[in-house]
Amino acid sequence: MNLKMTQTKLLFGISLFFTLFFNISFFEKTFIIYPISGSRIFFLLSLSLVLTSFINILLNLIRSKHTTKPFLILLLFLSTLAAYVMDSYGTVLDDNMFLNIFNTDAHEAFDLVSLRLFIYLIFLWIIPSYIIYKIKLNRLTFKEEIFSRLKSVFASVLLIVILLFSFGKNYASFFREQKPLRYYTNPTYYIYSVGKYVSHFFVDSSTRMESLGLNAVVAGKGTKRELIIFVVGETARRDHFSLNGYKKETNPYLKKENVISFTNMTSCGTSTAVSVPCLFSNFGRNKFNNEKAATTENLLDILAHTKKVNILWRDNNSNSKGVALRVPYEDYKQPPQNTICDPECRDVGMLVGLQDYINLKKEGNIFIVLHQMGNHGPAYYKRYPLAFEKFKPVCQTNELEKCTNEEINNAYDNATFYTDFFLSKVIGLLKENSSNFGTSMFYVSDHGESLGEKGLYLHSLPYFMAPDEQKNIAAVLWFGGSLAKNTNYELLKKKAREPYSHDNIFHSFLGLMDIKTPEYNKELDIFDGVIHKN
Repeated sequence: MNLKMTQTKLLFGISLFFTLFFNISFFEKTFIIYPISGSRIFFLLSLSLVLTSFINILLNLIRSKHTTKPFLILLLFLSTLAAYVMDSYGTVLDDNMFLNIFNTDAHEAFDLVSLRLFIYLIFLWIIPSYIIYKIKLNRLTFKEEIFSRLKSVFASVLLIVILLFSFGKNYASFFREQKPLRYYTNPTYYIYSVGKYVSHFFVDSSTRMESLGLNAVVAGKGTKRELIIFVVGETARRDHFSLNGYKKETNPYLKKENVISFTNMTSCGTSTAVSVPCLFSNFGRNKFNNEKAATTENLLDILAHTKKVNILWRDNNSNSKGVALRVPYEDYKQPPQNTICDPECRDVGMLVGLQDYINLKKEGNIFIVLHQMGNHGPAYYKRYPLAFEKFKPVCQTNELEKCTNEEINNAYDNATFYTDFFLSKVIGLLKENSSNFGTSMFYVSDHGESLGEKGLYLHSLPYFMAPDEQKNIAAVLWFGGSLAKNTNYELLKKKAREPYSHDNIFHSFLGLMDIKTPEYNKELDIFDGVIHKN
């Protein structure tokens, strides 16, 4: 191969290649809103030219004499990964998604690897990269290089302006009403998102951790200590819990217990990296961002300030997303710490030895967080032992496009069934301690999951455009010992039907544990008026 061309021609060719082969999701979703018909086909063709021109401008702005080809090869690789994720799962790569990506461990990332990914890499990265490598670029003087770049950028800008004016009414609607479509443009939007994500790290060096509840105290006068286990679930939809009326029996264990299922609970975010820090913060969804959460103490810190609460975080997920940095933390994702692995380490492994920990704490209340692997996708079939494969046939691959909706839902529901079993074991542990403690298990999922509805899979879509399936979450409560005796269950059942969200969790735990602090908001406490404190 002996190809020779100018950088201008190469960059325009690459721009056109991006538009035609890396933006399948963008055009699929655009064609749904703007079906091909009559004169509209000319608008859609203009949209392709606008996108190509915009990419060309971007590439010309960063071109240079010696780094253009390495940069293009890197950009093709990243864009191939972006195309694979968007085409396979219908999600978008915004700054919150990158936050989620960089908080994902290798074990979770491997679940996304598939034959389809390798096909994408071969045809969209390896072959084009080889062609780029073999191309010989014409050498230009510095003045010629600058002129060539300006000419290419000017031509692209001019074309964009002409097309925007020619189809003004169409673009007015497109930009004003169809903002979510732009999230699927590749590589432009993910480059923007990377820049936005990186900007989060440029924080004033004088920024310090803001303390919360330094003078917090446990005000309860009761003789019974409290033992609370907070289970942070993963990817559990409330409409797939039979406790909430789901047609398949996914909660055979919990239905035997005196549990309260919250039927109108929503999440703070659509990803673990956002929802978990938000869940423990006092900001609420409307005021929350990860930068503030990283520099502000949370619920666990307030409990620690009382000096009367023993805190433990056990994790079978990626990590605590910064929540448990200042409290005892134990990683249960790998053996030998987790003794129940087959080969995936199971959530029930977090219960092994937990009674010994409880026995060692002779004074003060105990607050334990168990962070589940739960229903983490797309490899739902890995999230439960074979004995829990109750619903069949099952999707036995992480390539969801190869499975029917029934198979995907069955695999997901089997994982929910295993969570049901796990939660029953948590309750069993608490029952053994209910003679000495007021006991409670509160299970709250971090976010929901799309299982093919509207062509979407997994989660992490921007909150404003995410479907309800990614925001409506499962939440289950159980009381034992003195807490059960002092609970007005009729009022609690009534409250369980009211709209609650992650915003309520911070204040509900402070109220449940009788923590007196200015950070507590009675209006957001789910348990206010429900529990009679001695």
